[in-house]
Amino acid sequence: MSILVLSFCSSVLAQAAESGTSAKSMPFLHGFRRIIYEYQPLVDAVLCVVGLEEGTSTGERSRSPEDEDSLCRSLVELLEKESQSAVFEEGISYALFKVAERGLVCAAEVLLRYGADLNFEDPVSYYNPLHIAVLRNRPIMVRLLAGHGADINKRDRIHESSPLDLASEEAERLPCMCTLLDMGADVNARDKNGKSPLLHALASSDGLTVHNTENIRLLLQRGADVHAATLDGETAVSSLVFLVKEALEGSVEDAAEIGRFCLRATRLLLAHGADPSCCLTPDGEEDGEPSLTVTSLEHFDRLFPLAVLLLQSGASFHCSRHGASCWTGYRLVFQRLQTALLDCSDAEQAAELLEQAEVLLDLARVSSPSLALPLDLPMPDQDPNAQTLRDLHRRVVEQETGPPPLRCLCRAFIRDHLQPWPLDDRVKALPLPDRLKEYLLPEHTLSPKPGWDCFKPQRTLR
Repeated sequence: MSILVLSFCSSVLAQAAESGTSAKSMPFLHGFRRIIYEYQPLVDAVLCVVGLEEGTSTGERSRSPEDEDSLCRSLVELLEKESQSAVFEEGISYALFKVAERGLVCAAEVLLRYGADLNFEDPVSYYNPLHIAVLRNRPIMVRLLAGHGADINKRDRIHESSPLDLASEEAERLPCMCTLLDMGADVNARDKNGKSPLLHALASSDGLTVHNTENIRLLLQRGADVHAATLDGETAVSSLVFLVKEALEGSVEDAAEIGRFCLRATRLLLAHGADPSCCLTPDGEEDGEPSLTVTSLEHFDRLFPLAVLLLQSGASFHCSRHGASCWTGYRLVFQRLQTALLDCSDAEQAAELLEQAEVLLDLARVSSPSLALPLDLPMPDQDPNAQTLRDLHRRVVEQETGPPPLRCLCRAFIRDHLQPWPLDDRVKALPLPDRLKEYLLPEHTLSPKPGWDCFKPQRTLR
């Protein structure tokens, strides 16, 4: 390995010389040269003793307690012999980084006993031993390093990521997340861009190959701020809006897979008080990202399960930040219905669209005593579906113009005061007859038809 790295360094230095770039402007080369020319021999000797020769996987095999004792004795003998070396501390500190990466706890304990530096930074990645232990999902090593004084909130110099940030970005690192949180890692600490571990977990989830559902669940359970925002205004909800739009651009299979993740993540965020109807446009700005509720209603025929989930959870049917003057769900549903009906190829598809629209309007009434209906519903006379839409609008207006039944007002009032969603357990605990509890949870009676339970990509209905 030393020869290969030396060859690499020489090549890079030669290229730098040809291009007029000085070694001083490439600080990682200095770290490389120190390893190669000064303490690589000691590092190699340590790795050989513990069975971590570069390019081998021997360090991954399980060892018996007798093997561990033998390894530790051999390592102690080596360190005693090399303890007077001028580069002893640097050598064993870099060796600590290597054994932390492979999870060799007994070797790490010996190196720490002989003075290995917990804050040693790898000259290539600038990660320290704790960072690399998290990246390789070594929870026992994480606990050992933290127990010896490693700063569990320390950020690397390049990305300024904390160990908890790194742990949140991959589902397989959940054990390290648990360990870090149990040891007091700051669940709401921010990186240089203002991104919290929760936002790291969401931003790293593509819904296809990375599903950080359990990471998100754990962070929220441990007190992650569901309303946290980066310096650029990115939030947990806006991350979901981005991913939902990715689903619309994917294949049928990808849209369905991304949708499953988005629904799980949405349930978690709603259960911890996220507001999906809050407009993501800052005050004073005209353009910006639409809310999650707007996105679901603008494409309700493609994102039907998301629209249903949001309305079942009591999401406002108008902008919860700027009011009905910003947007109303009623107008969004009719606008999408008008567009989608034009693309329908037969009466069956048209009937399904109308049925989905009516389901959403009925769900909206469950938690809102008023749908904020427009005074009129502008529609081109040449629209072949104009009469169908006017008939639906007329039926809704007739329902809204009369005073809502007292039981509906009571249901909306009770559901609002039982938030955040899900309400099931809180409704069951109410001192009410079972039939009234069922009335408070009408979503339990909704039976989606085949094909209504998954996202569909953006395409015509033909």
